[in-house]
Formats: sequence, structure tokens, C-alpha cells
Amino acid sequence: MTTDDPQRNFRSAYYEKVGFRGVEEKKSLEILLKDNPLDVEKLSTFSQRFPLPSMYRIHVWKVLLGVLPPHSDSHPQVGGYRRQQYQDLVEALEVMRYIVPASPPTLVYLRMFQLESQVLPRCSETPPPNQDNQDFLSISRAMEEIVDDPVDCYWLVKTFINQFHHKFGDSIPHLPKSLEHYLIQEDSRLHLHLRTSGALAELPYSLWFQRCFAGGLPESSLQRVWDKVISGSCKILVFVALEILLSYKMVLLGISRAEGAVNFLSNIPQENTDAIVTKAIDLWHKYCGNPTHAV
Repeated sequence: MTTDDPQRNFRSAYYEKVGFRGVEEKKSLEILLKDNPLDVEKLSTFSQRFPLPSMYRIHVWKVLLGVLPPHSDSHPQVGGYRRQQYQDLVEALEVMRYIVPASPPTLVYLRMFQLESQVLPRCSETPPPNQDNQDFLSISRAMEEIVDDPVDCYWLVKTFINQFHHKFGDSIPHLPKSLEHYLIQEDSRLHLHLRTSGALAELPYSLWFQRCFAGGLPESSLQRVWDKVISGSCKILVFVALEILLSYKMVLLGISRAEGAVNFLSNIPQENTDAIVTKAIDLWHKYCGNPTHAV
């Protein structure tokens, strides 16, 4: 049965109404995960259209990011290689005295990433973390809350960041303009207020579009956003930012100084974020359609 089947859509709407949202989606994903080799494009499309069940999320991320190959029978062997490479990197960094056993895991991941990228600073003159390093550390801290195994955590952070910059590096500078475009359509009054107060130019774009909301949303909400980013959409970040602005419209209209708006948006209340992400995904589908391919 195709995902466009009207009977399936009716059943899904009914399930959602009575509280069984995702019943059929979970079954569909389980069928996809039995394919050998796995169809990465179908998994991407599924992840774009539906929330990933938490029990399969990390596995799907690993396949979409290339940590694991499409051929399922190779997974144990490749997983072993990844673990060995991780241990080799840790040992090399310990020998070179960049890390010690008590080093925070996120710092270990950063040094491993730098070593693999051949940008490891000299040990004697390790500079304070720059913007790129701060972005890496923020994403690492968030991933650490989502993923239990440090080996999986490192490989997911590394491939997530590499894919994000490789796929979307050219798009990232244009996301603030895209946000302004949709804000004008959704709420021109709020747009005018933010523009005239000077806040529009100062919004926490780095937190939103460089760190993909790591450190700005609790992990339970963040992972639903990352499902979409990992499966091929950076545009979702625009709609999460848009929905944050719309959800806190009355607060923002009451703040006259740009600095106050930026401080508030950099530390939004954490209790309402699941609803914000749900509405953001609805806005994304409204403007970008319900993807049959990664958007």
C-alpha cells in the first residue's frame, strides 16, 4: 500500500484522533528496515514525512549519515571497525597529551575530529575554542544527551556536522533571509516590530542555523528537528525559528530593545518546545509540501 493511499490516510487520521498516532508508520519503518540492502532514499523520505520512533531513531540516523552501510549483514563488522578507530584515536590523543582519562567526552570528540580533519592545534599553544569549535561542542553536548554509547555519539556528531556543511554550507547564509520572507507572510506586524527595533538583524542565527538548535531546545524536541535535518532538509530550521517567533509574539511585541529580544530568544522557556516543533513541522509541510523526496 502506498503512502498516498486514501484508505491509509483515513486510518492514520483516525489513529491520530484516538491517540495511536504512528501505529502504521512504525510498521512501515519496520518493513523498510528489513530490506537488505536498505533503501537509503526511502528511509530519508520516511524520516521527512513522519517522526522516527525513538527505538529506531539512532539506527536510522547511523544509516542515513553513512556510519553504517546499506548492507545490513555488514553492520556488525563495520560497527567493530568504527569502535576500533575510535579507540585508536583516543589512544593517540592520550599519547600526545591532548586528553587525559578525566577529559570531558565532548572535548575528546572535538580533539578526535580535529585530528581526523588534520587541524589539531599544537599542544603547547591550544587556542580557546573558536566559533566552529563552539558549534561542534554544542552539537556534541546535545548528541550526548540523545545517544548513550560514546562511540556512536562521536561518529554521529562527526558525520552530522560533515554532512550538514557539505550539503547545506551554501544555503546556511541565506536562511535568515528565508526566515524573514516567511515571517512577513505569517505575521507582518511582528516582522515590522522586530525590524524597526533592530532585533531582526541580531536574532540568534548562530544558535538556530549553525548549531541546529543544540543548546536552544531540550533534546526530546531537538531530536525531532534533527530527524528532518539528517534526512535532508535544512529548511526545517527556518520553520522552527519562525514558530518560536510566532509562539512568543506577545512577549516579543512587549520588548522594545533588540538586546532584550535576543536574550529572550537565546533562552526560551523549555516547557512548550514539543508543541513548537509540532507546529513548525506543520508550517514546513504547508510551505514546502509533504515530501516524496528529501526537501
